[in-house]
Amino acid sequence: MKARRSCRAFSDRMPERELIEAVCEAGTYAPTGHGKQSPLIVAITNREVRDRLSRMNAQIWNDLTVKRGGTPNPDIDPFYGAPVVLLVLADADVVTAEYDGCAVLTNLLNAAHSVGLASCWIHRAKEEFESEEGRQLLKELGIDGHYIGIDHCVLGYAAKETAPALPRKKDYIRWVR
Repeated sequence: MKARRSCRAFSDRMPERELIEAVCEAGTYAPTGHGKQSPLIVAITNREVRDRLSRMNAQIWNDLTVKRGGTPNPDIDPFYGAPVVLLVLADADVVTAEYDGCAVLTNLLNAAHSVGLASCWIHRAKEEFESEEGRQLLKELGIDGHYIGIDHCVLGYAAKETAPALPRKKDYIRWVR
């Protein structure tokens, strides 16, 4: 786990299906509140759906950038060119939904590294699926239920080496004895 880093430059080479399946399976073994297994992993390898989701995410990113006084980037791909998006949703009626989804995402990231894939945790799924377009996309994908967007794990092969880990902050761990 010390060697896993977030990748922000992916090649367009599609990972082998069995690697994607292995990563997804690892996600299903994440701990969930009361064992309810509230999350749902949507493995997106369809380029059109991936690009649509990227555009939705970019719009949210740019809106937030403007709101904070920055300049929007109309050419941004928040998925950094990754060919695979593992979208994590969770049952909104389960009180631990967000926590459960975050545990799934952590498993996905670590599993990707263990099978030789690069990955990155991408935010803004909550906002995507609160929108009318997001709700429509779920319908088009045949996903029924009361789901909230947790986040995304993008996967692929790194286009370049990732930076080494920064030193850990001095007071990261505090003991109570």
